[in-house]
Amino acid sequence: MERRLEKMSRENTIKIIEENKMMVITRGIYGEDLMKLAEALFEGGIRAFEITYDPADPNTLVKTKETIQALDAKFKGELLLGVGTVLTVEQVRNAKDAGAKFIVSPNFNEAVVKETLAQGLVSIPGCMTPTEICAADEAGADFIKLFPAGTLGIKYCKDIYAPIHHVKFLATVGVTEETFKQYLEIGFAGAGISSQLVDKKLRDAGNYAELTERAKRFVAIAKSFS
Repeated sequence: MERRLEKMSRENTIKIIEENKMMVITRGIYGEDLMKLAEALFEGGIRAFEITYDPADPNTLVKTKETIQALDAKFKGELLLGVGTVLTVEQVRNAKDAGAKFIVSPNFNEAVVKETLAQGLVSIPGCMTPTEICAADEAGADFIKLFPAGTLGIKYCKDIYAPIHHVKFLATVGVTEETFKQYLEIGFAGAGISSQLVDKKLRDAGNYAELTERAKRFVAIAKSFS
């Protein structure tokens, strides 16, 4: 990715997400463990990371901000970074200060969407029902995170997409290579991928090479839909 991300406009951030069709979701992974993971996945072609807040951790604003800044410094602006599990306007502002380019939530909160847009960031609220999806879209959301897509199933995704296909959907929860391809076949813009690419057993075993190979397979699927 030749473009320096600190100078990215919202439009360019949207374009990068659409081009790559995936972002890796990390939850509770920090420090050297995260850096090793990021290196392995970057080598495999991953170019977008979502670092999530932990609402139960009183230090989550500081931890997340430091994590975003550390990753940005390490990858010198070549990794698109966003913050997930964003529930409040304060969290949006903290993410902006950290250097995040996109905001992801598990829910639709109009105030969060509006603040995200006001801060010049890309808005990705989580929705499940047609009413939520349309309300979020009308509020200005750039993408809709269909949550939890993996639990709802492929048929639900198809049924939702059919009448609301003007919306840019991202699928989350339990995305595998097989279902990733299925979401893209439906017409989704992409997916947020967690367990398959942050596998704790592989990280504990130091098997980052396997995570790199998994990343390459996901990237190949994404490229086949370009």
